[in-house]
Amino acid sequence: MAVGAPITSLDPHYHQLSPNNAVADMIFDALVNRSPRDQGIPGLATSWRAVDSTTWEFKLREGVRFHNGNAFTADDVAFTLARVPRVPNSPSSFALYTRPITAVEIVDAHTIRFKTATPYPLLPTDLANLRIIDKETAENATTEDFNAGRAAQGTGPWRVVEHRNGDRIEFAANAQYWGGAPAFARVTYRMITNDAARTAALLAGDVDFIDQVPTADLARLRREQRVVLSETVGLRIIFLGLDHSRAGATPFITDNDGKPIEPNPLRDVRVRRALSLGIDRAAIADRVMEGAATPSGQFLPAGSFGHVPDLAAPRVNADEARRLLTEAGFPNGFRITLHSPNDRYINDARIAQAIGQMWTRIGLRTSVEAQTWATFVGRAARTELSAWLIGWGSSGGEASNPLRNLVASISREKGWGASNRGHYSNPRVDALVDRAMVELDNPRRETLLREATQMAMDDVGIIPLHIQTNIWAMRRGLQHEARADELTRAQDVRPAR
Repeated sequence: MAVGAPITSLDPHYHQLSPNNAVADMIFDALVNRSPRDQGIPGLATSWRAVDSTTWEFKLREGVRFHNGNAFTADDVAFTLARVPRVPNSPSSFALYTRPITAVEIVDAHTIRFKTATPYPLLPTDLANLRIIDKETAENATTEDFNAGRAAQGTGPWRVVEHRNGDRIEFAANAQYWGGAPAFARVTYRMITNDAARTAALLAGDVDFIDQVPTADLARLRREQRVVLSETVGLRIIFLGLDHSRAGATPFITDNDGKPIEPNPLRDVRVRRALSLGIDRAAIADRVMEGAATPSGQFLPAGSFGHVPDLAAPRVNADEARRLLTEAGFPNGFRITLHSPNDRYINDARIAQAIGQMWTRIGLRTSVEAQTWATFVGRAARTELSAWLIGWGSSGGEASNPLRNLVASISREKGWGASNRGHYSNPRVDALVDRAMVELDNPRRETLLREATQMAMDDVGIIPLHIQTNIWAMRRGLQHEARADELTRAQDVRPAR
């Protein structure tokens, strides 16, 4: 198997990142697993129920063992939840998913209860993001111990044999897997970030399966008799993040003479709207993504919980964008640098270059700087950038996930804003999300999530671009169950019937 994005860690609690989560799903299990359409299904928990308005009880699967032979019990669950918020140097913490839990009660070896301060309907959804680790193995383990494979002892279908960072992971089947033995004895999981090289490796027979099929190769691969495609509309929004954090000058915006501009132009909603209206999303979806994307003006595709039915993708309007810039005090525009990874998302650098050209047409002298993901994400996490292209895959398939992670005000206490790298903050959005998180009535909760989404989009907290279509390709003779969450996992590949 060859994947297009590097895995940054085998520690399942270090970095909220889809490639990491895919590998974590191969090694570990969560209490609640996710179906291909991102619905909650039994994992290490066979059932769960609300005992009262602030207590959830989970019944745990019996007879499950970790790769090292240790029995899985409620002690491992309690240990995992205590570890998650304490992982050092996490670039995007999983602590959001443990914050609502105020107490953990081990009823017996296979029954555990979680107390919350208020009613919390999303706990089963949240727990699907937390892979359970072996207490005995991981009690004093570091992230490096996981990366070396020593601590990567899960209950999942695959055991780590070898991890060559940034190159490949060798897996062996866990024949005692509670969900049934995997279809293959061994899997080599390679990271081939160059699109052309990944397609060439498939066509040459060097690999059997690839993800992130390059859009430039789609037409050819559809005609290729030796290849089968697997595809579905995904849950990943590609968007632009903006620096809301600085009241003074932001580092990559200057006037046309190269001098810093104060105050930060991105603090002005008219400037943010101009940037959004200057982008031709339909052209990007059609020409850059070659049809493998749906233009979007919000976090999630139609049919998702919290999707706003009447919130369409903004249509390009260069005249209105120039008018807004003039009204904001920039009739002659300004200079801006748009940063982007060049090896993480489908056509990421090409999308950024296209946006750069579009912004130039509305009077902004735009430079584009594309970097490797490892370099880019570190700079974004340190809030060094002014405007940047990035993506977010919404686990759980509902709007509460991107709202809490991407636009909610950063709060260590709540675990909110873990990936809010622009430090956007709108107390009115926060208040709506607060209310949604304790609302047990689903229709009322969805209304609150829609209102919060509409408000954040009206305020241009981020600039949504499009929803990716998830596409995989494989040699004929294999079949694959396409996943909305885009995770590329060996357990989803089997010999064709």
